[in-house]
Amino acid sequence: MNGWRLTGLLSLLLLAMSVVLLAGQPDLEGLRLVVRSTARTSLILFAMAFAASAVAELAPNGVTLWQRRNRRYLGVSFAVSHAIHLAALIALAQLDAELFWTLTNPATFVLAGAAYLLLAAMTATSFDRTAAWLGPRKWRLLHLVGGWYIWISFAVAVGKRLPQGPVYWAMMALLLAVAIVRLVAMSRRSRRARALAV
Repeated sequence: MNGWRLTGLLSLLLLAMSVVLLAGQPDLEGLRLVVRSTARTSLILFAMAFAASAVAELAPNGVTLWQRRNRRYLGVSFAVSHAIHLAALIALAQLDAELFWTLTNPATFVLAGAAYLLLAAMTATSFDRTAAWLGPRKWRLLHLVGGWYIWISFAVAVGKRLPQGPVYWAMMALLLAVAIVRLVAMSRRSRRARALAV
C-alpha cells in the first residue's frame, strides 16, 4: 500500500475508529476517548513522517525505504487524524465548556493553535502543484520549522501527562527517539558536507 491509496485507507480507518468509539459510548466520555485515541494515532503518524528520511538514511531496509517513499502520505494522514482530534475537542468544548477548560489552559491553547496553523500550511503544500508554487527553499524551511514546532507541541502535551501512566512514558520515548534519529542524521550529513568541502 503506497501513495494516496495509503492516505485513503488510513483516513477511513481513523474515521471508522472514531465512529465506533462514539457509537459504543455516545456521551462526553466517548468524546474524550476519541480525543485521547486520535492524539495517539496523530503522534504515531507524525513520528513516522517526521523520522522517515532520517531513519531511511541511517538504517536503509525495505521498511524504512517504504516509510521514506510514503512520507508525504503519512504526513497527510497525520493531518487527517489531527483534524478528527480537533473536531472532537470542539464538540467537547461545546457540550461542556467547564470540563474542556479543566483539561487545557490558555497557554496550551495558543501553543496547539500555532501547531494547527503550521500543520495546515504543511498539508496545503504537500501536493506537487502547491509545493512547486512555494518553491523548494521555502518548502524545506516551512516543513523543517513546522515539523520541529509540532514535535515541541507534542512533547509539551505528553510531558504534562507523564504522571498519568506508562502510555505517556512510551509516547515520550517515541518522541525522544524520533528527535535523536533526526539529529544524528543531520549531524552525519553535516560531517559529509564538511569532508567534501575540504
